Amino acid sequence: MTEPVKIPRMPKVEYDTLIKRQYISRIAFGACDHPYVAPFMYVFDGKFLYFLSTKYGRKMEYFAQSPKVSVEIEEYAPDLSAFTFVSLQGIIEEVQDPDKKKKVRQQFVDMILKKRLSPRVLTALGHSLDDPVDMIVSEERSAVWKLVGVKDIVALKNG
Repeated sequence: MTEPVKIPRMPKVEYDTLIKRQYISRIAFGACDHPYVAPFMYVFDGKFLYFLSTKYGRKMEYFAQSPKVSVEIEEYAPDLSAFTFVSLQGIIEEVQDPDKKKKVRQQFVDMILKKRLSPRVLTALGHSLDDPVDMIVSEERSAVWKLVGVKDIVALKNG
């Protein structure tokens, strides 16, 4: 019997580059009968991933029950001729420091403008389409989360 071909692992420099290049992740919460997966935009400061979370919905209930999560970031060609992904298992904590929260919120505004994202993205952050993007910084309609205590990282690519 032939052994299966294993997908090669990515070194840290490559998966950090992937994380810096992308801005959408999936977070799996395990504090329920079946894992709950939700998409989240994120920013990366070179050391930590930060997320903005609306202050309602299942994710808030699951976060309150257990902050242990798995975060997945991927990139692939439409025909899947090329794909990479990184999965990080860690703990989500809510950022409390007002200056840090403001800095992270500004990073989100900068990322939204730099990537020329649609104003519709504001609805995922608790804002209306009519709100200026800078309102993310001036109003706290969303919680600021930080991924900490990463215990395991799996980063693979197809060549």
